[in-house]
Amino acid sequence: MKRTKHTLFLAFTTGILLLLGSACHRSQTKPEGAGTTNTTSEASPATRIAYVDIDTFEAHYESLKKKKDEFKAQQESMESELQRSAQQMQADYAGVMRKQQEGTLTRAEAEAAEKRLGQMQQSLETRKAAMGTQFQEKLESFNKKLHDDMDKFLAQYTKDHHLDYVLSYSRSNAQILFANQAFNITQDVIKGMNEQAKAAEKSK
Repeated sequence: MKRTKHTLFLAFTTGILLLLGSACHRSQTKPEGAGTTNTTSEASPATRIAYVDIDTFEAHYESLKKKKDEFKAQQESMESELQRSAQQMQADYAGVMRKQQEGTLTRAEAEAAEKRLGQMQQSLETRKAAMGTQFQEKLESFNKKLHDDMDKFLAQYTKDHHLDYVLSYSRSNAQILFANQAFNITQDVIKGMNEQAKAAEKSK
């Protein structure tokens, strides 16, 4: 059961990192201010780049924190249910083995037990697969919503601040070796997306 829990949790965290780890591109016509890099000529417009610290974002974006807790609770519930079923099957098997050792197990009882235990095993595997599929569907649905919410916020934010690219930075999955704090917009993103989520919740 521990393997199931860890696998599902890894799928969740990996999905979040992959989702937020992609660069969000927003082209604008007239960049200005700090963070400009002229990669062509003096006449070419400068490129405005900012980044979001994913570790900080995950720690302070309320909707993500809430959903993580929900997924964790669901994983624990799934694990408990599977453990109960497995323990019931093990107890049944132990009882059959005890009767066999005592010499009191009839052929009919042995055949019935074999059939019963086989059905219990099949039921356990079917339930485990169904729970895993359900979890994955919820994860994919949440990832899509998170992606859409991030896109919606950054579409307006990059327009207001004349940004061309918003990159991700994470110390735990570093693809960017150094990030100048002058280009860190993480707090703006956290604040803006928390407000966006609250507004969406009130409008329901």
